[in-house]
Amino acid sequence: MSTSTDRVVVVTGASRGAGKGIALALAPGSTVYVTGRTATEGSSEDGMPGTVTATADEITERGGKGIAVVCDHRDDEQVRELFERVRRDHGHVDILVNNAFALRDQKPDVEGFWNQDLNQVDVLDVGLRSHYVTAYHAVPLMLPQRSGLIVTTSAPGGRMYMIGPAYGAAHAGGDKMAHDFSVELRPHNIASVVIWMGLLRTERALRELEENPETMGPMYENSESPEYTGRVIDALARDPHLMERSGLAFWGAELGAEFGLVDIDGSTPLSNREWLGAPTEYGAPVVL
Repeated sequence: MSTSTDRVVVVTGASRGAGKGIALALAPGSTVYVTGRTATEGSSEDGMPGTVTATADEITERGGKGIAVVCDHRDDEQVRELFERVRRDHGHVDILVNNAFALRDQKPDVEGFWNQDLNQVDVLDVGLRSHYVTAYHAVPLMLPQRSGLIVTTSAPGGRMYMIGPAYGAAHAGGDKMAHDFSVELRPHNIASVVIWMGLLRTERALRELEENPETMGPMYENSESPEYTGRVIDALARDPHLMERSGLAFWGAELGAEFGLVDIDGSTPLSNREWLGAPTEYGAPVVL
């Protein structure tokens, strides 16, 4: 993998939230392409702050080179153009973080998914299919150097009911797809791993905490900044035993503890394994 002085990173869904935090943590010494649909402040569908341009600017302020790419991951052509731009500019990709996820303001509803807005199923387009499309275009830019890392950000919703059926299907499918990427990428020395993130102090979460402090406060006592996952990914990319981890899913907090990492406030996030279970494991590949 390229050194930190010429490392090329692509982080999808980075206008805010986990994607922004990951991109900022990977910034020093790297060129980081960040994608998102929000180009101007206040134009996001859910009213959340942040833009892809602001994220890129902050990456540059932190010692990297941030490049904002307005990209709707529902549009395959826009994704193709993103990686064509990376190819022209640098000729390679070292790290792809598949993070874009069409999460809607939805909570578990006892009245059933059939009473929800049908757009809840958008996570199967941006959050599952989009991961495939970005990897499809990124891998050819990793093959010549025989190295690379694809990280799929995820959560335990693929193993248990959490928010709703579409959400669960997107995470379950994403975890399995990342595992299957690893089978085909192993001969090329390219790793694919899944990171289950803990409860993140994103803009959306902070809004919910402010609105419902008594309900949400205790839940977020063991929470992570969005940058913590980025610190984990950075350490993972530098791990000489990276390929031994390819195909596996990890609690980010457990990897962070192994690498001796702390969060931006100096805290050490704890794994949610006892509460939410172990990451998914898959059997050995079968070639028919």
